[in-house]
Amino acid sequence: MISFFATLQLLTAVGLYSPVSDHAVYLEDTAVIRKTVDFQVSGKGDNAAWEKSGWQEFIKIDSGGKFYTSKSKMLYSEKGIYLLFSGADDLISTKNYEDDDDIYEGDVFEFFLHTDPAKPAYFEYEINQLNKQLVLILSGAPNRNLAWSPWRHEYNKDPLILKKTVLGSGTKKPGAKISGWTAEIFIPYEVLGLLPGLPPKSGMVWRANFCRIDYDSGKMIQYTWSKKIKSSFHDLDKLGYIIFE
Repeated sequence: MISFFATLQLLTAVGLYSPVSDHAVYLEDTAVIRKTVDFQVSGKGDNAAWEKSGWQEFIKIDSGGKFYTSKSKMLYSEKGIYLLFSGADDLISTKNYEDDDDIYEGDVFEFFLHTDPAKPAYFEYEINQLNKQLVLILSGAPNRNLAWSPWRHEYNKDPLILKKTVLGSGTKKPGAKISGWTAEIFIPYEVLGLLPGLPPKSGMVWRANFCRIDYDSGKMIQYTWSKKIKSSFHDLDKLGYIIFE
């Protein structure tokens, strides 16, 4: 296994990373994922562990609508990965969805993970302001991209993913006026079990992207961390790189 520092040296040599910043963008979007001990998520991202990590800033890739500052962080532990999203917002533009509904038809933060580019399967996670989520493993098949999600019966008895959302102001209901929101999520490796290469080890490099969809303007406005993404978040060859400390 190549060491974490050897990986950084290699990526620096080919122009994919600079030690100046954990979340710098050079020839490719690259983020260093710091290791942490496990902690409880609050939805606020106020645990000291997050101070180890820099923000991944998003860009807006669709025309129209107001620009909302949007960003994310990621950590990993012996048990799973942690995600933190934060964004300005004026309105909760979503319906009263349940978990595993098509919540992407309303406001969401999203995370895509492709652990092995040589194999097609990848992971997608979505969460909205009302703390509803969509969890998928996708086949990556070119002609028919099939999806799997945790078996709902067992998952509802013992939820593996821990998630909380917090509003800057306002009420958690569709159509409410707000001043921004954050989402904090813990995803254990069991949920990612259909993907190869788990759990991550120091020096591993995976493909990933952090995204947002907002409907305040009445149409879908997309935001992305990976600058190569121009239209579809499912363009796997355009995902950024995450390097595990």
